Amino acid sequence: MITKRLRLENPQEALQLLGEQDSALRQMERDFGVEIFLHQDPSSSELRLSIKGNASRVEKAMRRVRERLSLLRQTRAGAQTQGLEPVGLEAPPPPEEGVYRTAFGKLVRARTPNQQKYIDAILSQDLVFGIGPAGTGKTFLAVACALRALESRQVNRIILTRPVMEAGERLGFLPGDLLEKMGPYLKPLYDAFFLLLGPERFRLWRDTEVIEIVPLAYMRGRTFEDAFIVLDEAQNTTLEQMKMFLTRLGNGSRMVVTGDITQSDLTEKSLSGLIRVTEILKEIEGVAFHRLTEEDVVRHPLVKRIIRAYEHWDRSR
Repeated sequence: MITKRLRLENPQEALQLLGEQDSALRQMERDFGVEIFLHQDPSSSELRLSIKGNASRVEKAMRRVRERLSLLRQTRAGAQTQGLEPVGLEAPPPPEEGVYRTAFGKLVRARTPNQQKYIDAILSQDLVFGIGPAGTGKTFLAVACALRALESRQVNRIILTRPVMEAGERLGFLPGDLLEKMGPYLKPLYDAFFLLLGPERFRLWRDTEVIEIVPLAYMRGRTFEDAFIVLDEAQNTTLEQMKMFLTRLGNGSRMVVTGDITQSDLTEKSLSGLIRVTEILKEIEGVAFHRLTEEDVVRHPLVKRIIRAYEHWDRSR
């Protein structure tokens, strides 16, 4: 067992590093299997972070802390400068034969001609709607395109959001901080990022808000500049929520909205903002609507048959 220490500059830096109610600190303890303490030297009043545990685990945890501190200090020094880049952006150029190469070396590319048209629309348009059944790659391909844009320096950050239907967007009654409350509802997005980035890089970018994942209700009043913004499960937005979301688009930003209009959890499906927006924006230049079908399902072959069976049952009723 060893203990390593690191000096922090001020209490604000400690809060940014460790998170509200030490949420980020506890996550690091779980990730690396170490004990982390923050204490103040009584003689010098310096804040010090101590990491205790197995030598190799302490080294990994210390490396993670130093990376996060480096970005926090760069952000303070260069605050709103356009040229600031996130830690970990040292990536090879995007592959020419696909959209993105995952942390595990797998090439992400279209599996069907229709998926390729969807990707082409995302890469060429500022606002794209991807509509289709489960398993067609709507969200996964949008996230891959977002990471491609980030790593090729077309945007500075990625924003992902979902309406939280199950909680009625009333998250204040749930225990924990915002990330803990949102965890169950945003798990599909986390799964995509874990596969594409790997858990370590994803957590680093999430903790430093290069990637920000927020409930839809928390986006009101914000404008996103130079960002790639993805709204998932958009069939569960109301007309007002959809308008609010679309008007968050700032200069240099792009948006992708994904959803399945056959799986709305709203009381009245006709009130879905995704259904209505296809009528409202159908003639607007710069907006692309792309529909994926059961032929684009890339999950287990049985998923296609399940979708067809449900469609047949719906028609028979």
